This record gives sequence, structure tokens and C-alpha cells, in this order.
Amino acid sequence: MMSAKRSEGLTGRHVLIGVLAFFGTVFLANGIFLYSALSTYTGVVADEPYRKGLHYNKRIAAAERQESLGWSAETKLVPEEGLSLVLRDRNGRPVSGLFVSGVVGRPSTNRHDRKVTLIEVEPGRYAAPIEELSPGAWLVDLQAVWIGTGDKEPVYRLRKREWVKS
Repeated sequence: MMSAKRSEGLTGRHVLIGVLAFFGTVFLANGIFLYSALSTYTGVVADEPYRKGLHYNKRIAAAERQESLGWSAETKLVPEEGLSLVLRDRNGRPVSGLFVSGVVGRPSTNRHDRKVTLIEVEPGRYAAPIEELSPGAWLVDLQAVWIGTGDKEPVYRLRKREWVKS
């Protein structure tokens, strides 16, 4: 009887296993990256970008009106106290009589967004309590309208990044 001679070099079976292992690893890595990309941040920066784009010139005019007021704003975000806003006119006098509202959230996601309404606690100083402010970067996005005028167009807008320390 003759016995089959075993070859000791690279065979077709070795090449096939190597190619399948290589492409299997590539597909597995691509699948992991694809799942990670689709299940995290969507990349959407603005809601309704088309509508906002149509009103872009109005937004520029509103920014120029706000600039001409010469108001200065000071914000403070503290875990125990919440959000504080101090508005002063160009002469340093407090700006009173505004309804201030907006959103406080993380810059990278809207999962932690909190709607806030600030109440005037003394002339020119507005405050709102916010619970559970964890350390890190927060984005404060506020708008103010005059009380009692019926005008819904904000007279002042503020968008500022605040850091909460532990």
C-alpha cells in the first residue's frame, strides 16, 4: 500500500484561509465602525436649516440692532445656584423689564438640554435655578424680549459657553 505524501509548503487551502481571515477582519472592523457612527452623534447641527437660511438676513439685522444697544452681559453657571445673567446698558445701568428664556445644554448633544426661564431678582439681574449641573462645558442660549410690548422678536440674544467646575 502506498501512503499519501503530505506537502509541507503553502497550499491552496492555506491561501484560502488567509484571504477569508483577512477580509473577515476588514468586514468586522467596518461593521463595528459603521454601527458606532450610526448609533452616536447624527451630525445635525441645526433644526430646520432651510427655514433658518431663508431668514438669515433678518438675523443679521437683529444682530446689528443688538450691537447698537451697547449692552453688556455677564453670565454665571454654578451647580448650587443655577444660572445668573446680569444685563447693563452702555452707561453701566441695569437693564430691567425683560422676559428672558432659553436653553442650557451640552455643546455636543441635545440629550441634556434644559429649558430655562430667568426671573428678574433685582434690577438688571435675572436668575433661574438649575438642578444637577455636572462638571464640564455647557452652552447657554438665551433670548430676551420686552415685557408688556407684545413684541415676540427678541431684543437681545446670548449664546455663550460656560464651564462648570466640580
